[in-house]
Amino acid sequence: MRRNVQYASPVEAALASTAVTRACAFVDRDGDRFLEELVEICEVEAPPFHEEARGDLLLARFAEAGLAEVHRDAVGNVMGLRLGARRDPLVVLSAHIDTIFPPGTDCRVRRDGVRLHAPGIADDSVGLAALLALARALDAGGVRTAGSILFLATVGEEGEGDLRGARHFFSDPEQAASVSAFISIDGPGVERVTHRALGSRRFNITFSGPGGHSWGDFGIANPIHTLGRAVARMASYPVPIEPRTTFNVGVVSGGTSVNTIAEEAAMRVDLRSLSATELGRIEAFFRQAVAEAVAEENRLHAASGTVVEARIELIGSRPSGETRLDAPLVRTIVEASRAFGIRTVYDCSSTDSNVPISLGIPAVTIGCGGTSGNTHNTAEWYDPTNREAGLKRLVVVLAALAGLAE
Repeated sequence: MRRNVQYASPVEAALASTAVTRACAFVDRDGDRFLEELVEICEVEAPPFHEEARGDLLLARFAEAGLAEVHRDAVGNVMGLRLGARRDPLVVLSAHIDTIFPPGTDCRVRRDGVRLHAPGIADDSVGLAALLALARALDAGGVRTAGSILFLATVGEEGEGDLRGARHFFSDPEQAASVSAFISIDGPGVERVTHRALGSRRFNITFSGPGGHSWGDFGIANPIHTLGRAVARMASYPVPIEPRTTFNVGVVSGGTSVNTIAEEAAMRVDLRSLSATELGRIEAFFRQAVAEAVAEENRLHAASGTVVEARIELIGSRPSGETRLDAPLVRTIVEASRAFGIRTVYDCSSTDSNVPISLGIPAVTIGCGGTSGNTHNTAEWYDPTNREAGLKRLVVVLAALAGLAE
């Protein structure tokens, strides 16, 4: 970049940088390596709460990519630092290690033309491959930044992981205060910019009773019948159109045979809303529905001298919030997107960015290019066509946010 030239914005300065141009050209040449690493990452399984093997691979690859201070933290997050002229501003670029698939899932990648098929190939193996590709591109271009960039691979983003990797990273007040911007790469695509954090509350509810024989003990309080009453009450909740609010009974279990009154039944419930206030309302309704179902079952079977009890356990709670559209982080991504002909679609979702957003730290979640389908399904696929635009945009965004060194 020429000295003493005034640019209208950091993005304009990055686009005018010879080093950034070289880094973007490297992205075009690095396609085969990107796909090789994507396949390698995806074929190392990373089931919920068991991300160690994939973490080991990333430790080695981060070091090979030339990152400094490569290490794994107490919960399993893997990180490496690309040092700038100074440590701040610190831009965090993140993707998540874990998948939703249980241990033993066949994660071998099958090719069908340009498409790659495998569980977790797009969510979020492609994000992890992007971290490595971007670290190489910045080095290949000789991009020197004023601030530093932390490459972070998190554990526990999916499901009952409850964002535990991101929570742990930001639980250190000093570390959290050092972050000027957080970008989560979660899947492919280029248009969506997730700047709103979707709050959620997840519960496991266990109904317990005496149990018995379906004929001989008929008339005693029944945990499964009670669960059914609770679900029916939940289904009557008058969800508002705005702010969007949802509920779901996603897992139901209990019982041992068709002619046995179960001793126990359980269900898992997911509650979500764009509004923290509305999330509180639907949670109160849900708790009341459980209490009323128990009370009705026990009233109807009082003569038996038996009762059903319910235990409600919170198994997940994701915070909500918003990174404003006029925040420098969002404006930088939008401007860089425009430079590559990428349309911006603003989005709300539940991702690792929920944590920093809830703490007032500028954060967004975006894709790294390409397309995908059947996410969270064993038939998941990823098509890398046009992935270069997503990676080049990120090269420019990182250079703009960290600042180019003089």
